[in-house]
Amino acid sequence: MKHHDSRDQEHDKASLPRKPVYLTVAENTELMKFLLERLPHKNRDNIKSYLRCKQVVVDGKIVTQYNHPLAPGQQVEVTGDRIPKERQYRGMSIVFEDQHLIVIDKHAGMLSMATDREKEKTAYGMVSVHVKKADPSNKIFIVHRLDRETSGLMVFAKSEKIQQLLQEAWQTDVTERTYLAIIEGELKEKEGTVTSWLTESKSLMVYSSPHPGKGDKAVTHYRTIKTNGTYSLLAINPETGRKNQIRVHMKDLGHSIVGDKKYGSTVNPVGRMCLHARVLEFIHPVTREKLRFETGIPQKFLRLI
Repeated sequence: MKHHDSRDQEHDKASLPRKPVYLTVAENTELMKFLLERLPHKNRDNIKSYLRCKQVVVDGKIVTQYNHPLAPGQQVEVTGDRIPKERQYRGMSIVFEDQHLIVIDKHAGMLSMATDREKEKTAYGMVSVHVKKADPSNKIFIVHRLDRETSGLMVFAKSEKIQQLLQEAWQTDVTERTYLAIIEGELKEKEGTVTSWLTESKSLMVYSSPHPGKGDKAVTHYRTIKTNGTYSLLAINPETGRKNQIRVHMKDLGHSIVGDKKYGSTVNPVGRMCLHARVLEFIHPVTREKLRFETGIPQKFLRLI
């Protein structure tokens, strides 16, 4: 294990932000000046420490130079934690791990777990390899899934018991799930709720019915964050966790998720479906501590808006 000197320990205790901070640049400036102005509770040493520990990201790229020039409209992120290299994998990174569970940030294009048809690399397979490095007898158990095209936060359990505890209490112990989506066009109602009943066909398409009892009830809350007329960025909170629920409900509104050809999208400007599981907050099944995880807005989303 790498030895920390006292300066590193001070950095760990005193200056780490509890969660990522996202800032937008308003005028031409330099990174140090900008961060001192925007993070008034931090001093030059704190900020140098962030730079040294690769915790400052400008438009998706890590920056370590304090005099890096900034231009209006650029996005600066000060990350809440350092993700060591051994926790970064191709297609995902591990954002939290303890003896009971693991939280990952899955990239778009990666399956959550293998299906009969698909045996390729999956998030489940990679997390399984990760835990076996510590002990070959270690196993992991899937708690919930994200569609292959959806990126963002996912939880795995390290035992069947923890899997069961998480799944049984999912509706009550998950205190926030927020997705970001970019939809085609602009909603007349800036925010609202979609309720319908979903059924899945043999060809794995999910169909929506307004009639109670015709399938599983699905409820999705949405709010427009920003729009430019062509595309809109939404924050979405699913009350239920049905398969393809958000995708089907956006189609129901007449504004499919950008890049989601399966559910009506006719455009794919960034080469992926624009749906991302950004926030996951839940009560730990063993410690009962509230855990909150938040990822950045994907750069490809920002480009569209």
